[in-house]
Amino acid sequence: MIDSTENIGVQAAVHKGLSKTKLVKIIFFICFGSVLMGVGIEEFLVPNKILDGGITGISIILSHLTGMKLGLFIFILNIPFFYIGYKQIGKTFALSTLLGITVLSVSTALLHDVPVFTTDPLLATVFGGIILGAGVGIVIRYGGSLDGTEILAIIVNKKLPFSVGEIVMFFNLFIFTSAGFVFGWNRAMYSVLAYFIAYKTIDIVIQGLDESKSVWIISENHKIVGDAILARLGRGVTYLNGEGAYTGDDKKVIFCVITRLEEAKLKTIVEELDPQAFLAIANITEVRGGRFKKKSIH
Repeated sequence: MIDSTENIGVQAAVHKGLSKTKLVKIIFFICFGSVLMGVGIEEFLVPNKILDGGITGISIILSHLTGMKLGLFIFILNIPFFYIGYKQIGKTFALSTLLGITVLSVSTALLHDVPVFTTDPLLATVFGGIILGAGVGIVIRYGGSLDGTEILAIIVNKKLPFSVGEIVMFFNLFIFTSAGFVFGWNRAMYSVLAYFIAYKTIDIVIQGLDESKSVWIISENHKIVGDAILARLGRGVTYLNGEGAYTGDDKKVIFCVITRLEEAKLKTIVEELDPQAFLAIANITEVRGGRFKKKSIH
């Protein structure tokens, strides 16, 4: 399974100080996301012998080898991580994870005998990965988790000279290699593809299609460029004081936040007004406050 490790640190605070309406909304979306993941697994991946990563992948292999219910393995293998999540991250995260895993386990059991959507392995890989990733992304966005792999990686990371991402990658490499011996190497390669598709879908769900970007511009015509961004994009700008390390000259740095769709227009503005300007653009996972949501002016 894929989780967004960088989101775990903030998940514990998601439910604090919420009204009953918001709490019900969170519970609903965690359940909805868990059911979506169940659909992706039982209606697309498992019938076509395609794996997910993490604890879910191990559960699929064990279920295939023993003939026992998949949901039972998913729930049992994640039990240790409820406790670890409670100790390392917090009670609300642990409870959200428990809710998500429970709904996922029940969903896989109920969907096991439902007729599958497709027996084409490529279609199952693509659509199974998208549906699974969407479900996981929704659960993460509302403060839960559907797999204990990242929690384990965080613990192991403290004792080994590897990053959390590298540990998760090694763990999943072992799972997909095992899938090659159990289901055949073609299915193992389909599993890797499904994993990648789910990973990208999770990013889209968490960050949204309307991705935000931070922009840094160093220009001799900073006032003209800043005014143009404000007038033509409708985005507020902030002027920061800077100093060139080589020349020692004082510089004005323009900072603003735009959407992905506004990037090309901003580049055009800068190119028109100061072709020699220094321009740096980076992705942002979240933007809050200020007037950023203000509708662009065209």
